[in-house]
Amino acid sequence: MTAPGPAATEPPGGWGPLLEAARDAMSRAYAPYSGYPVGAAARTDDGRIVTGCNVENASYGIGLCAECGLVSQLHATGGGRLTHFACVDGAGNALVPCGRCRQLLYEAGGPELLLRTPEGVRTLDAMLPQAFGAGHLTAQDAAGEA
Repeated sequence: MTAPGPAATEPPGGWGPLLEAARDAMSRAYAPYSGYPVGAAARTDDGRIVTGCNVENASYGIGLCAECGLVSQLHATGGGRLTHFACVDGAGNALVPCGRCRQLLYEAGGPELLLRTPEGVRTLDAMLPQAFGAGHLTAQDAAGEA
């Protein structure tokens, strides 16, 4: 899949407010072990902006990526679907979500979610082709009942 055209990629109000919200969230990250703070922000289908930051832990495996906090805030503030997503590092530079977080975002935004990346705007489908989703569970359930 190719990148969407410019007119299709702009969230309401442009990318500026999302990047600003991601940088603000990044400033609250808890990253004492890696020294690599990350902030994320997304626009929802009803116009809200939700954010998250990474939270590390001395038991490294249980640290949380910024996207985890963002999806938690999405549901804590009324749910909905993510439409546009941006993620930044400690210097405010655009990042792409790790594979685990792409899967997490797929559940909250679907294949058409637009991600601001260092290479431009991409759909989540382009960043996570053939993603696993709820439809796979339904197909498995239906196959088991036959």
